[in-house]
Amino acid sequence: MHTPYRALFRIRFTNSLQYRIAALAGLFTQFAWGFMYILAFAAFYREGAAAFPMTWEQTVAYIWMQQGFLTLFSVWYWEQSIADTVQSGDVAYELVRPMDLYGRWVTTLAANRIARCVLRAAPIFAIGFILPAPFRLTLVMDLQTAAIFAISLVLSFGVAVAFSMFVYISMFYTINISGVRLIAAIAVDFLMGLVIPIPFFPAAFRTFVEFSPFGAMQNVPLLIFSGYLTGADLARSLVLQVFWLAVLVVIGRVFMARSLRRVIVQGG
Repeated sequence: MHTPYRALFRIRFTNSLQYRIAALAGLFTQFAWGFMYILAFAAFYREGAAAFPMTWEQTVAYIWMQQGFLTLFSVWYWEQSIADTVQSGDVAYELVRPMDLYGRWVTTLAANRIARCVLRAAPIFAIGFILPAPFRLTLVMDLQTAAIFAISLVLSFGVAVAFSMFVYISMFYTINISGVRLIAAIAVDFLMGLVIPIPFFPAAFRTFVEFSPFGAMQNVPLLIFSGYLTGADLARSLVLQVFWLAVLVVIGRVFMARSLRRVIVQGG
């Protein structure tokens, strides 16, 4: 990472770490939602666990990991400071800085998302590991799988941020971004497995989602951690993650470049 972006990342990361009360509120909310999801799935598993594609332990691990890394992957997470620069016209000042605007926004998003995850993930995982069975988060990975999980986690984060950039860039074309935000948040949250894990989708629809950028988000590392994704399916998923990360970044940069050539700054 070049020095300007590294400095920006450090500033944004440190600033986001200061919001500990908000992180504490989010921690309780995510733990409550996670436990609620687990209880809901428990009711279905009691009726016949064999009917589901994932074991009970894999599903519990998926849900706890999902809650711990929620701010890394969710498109509904919103960076208001970026929106304010466009809506107020201050983006004009951003354009004269010796930094690429796309890279600046990505760095800001990454720093703030990671900082919020750092504040919330560790307590959620700690509680998950000490809960009594059958609600306990279990660790089944060996060192090799853990390394693959870490790589996949970084790729998933990159895909999520790259996709989120399309929502921010679309602010150049609309006065109010609320509608685009809402549609993107609802659609992407469902398609990336936030509501229901992707393995639970009907076969044809599941295949479509797995080959889409949404399947390359939280789905892959969470299924690796739970022990569900192995062998050839794992290799294919990693290749798709790299593919979609490259495609989304390239298209996002082209989209932003075209937007900036036509932008008219008002306000300020």
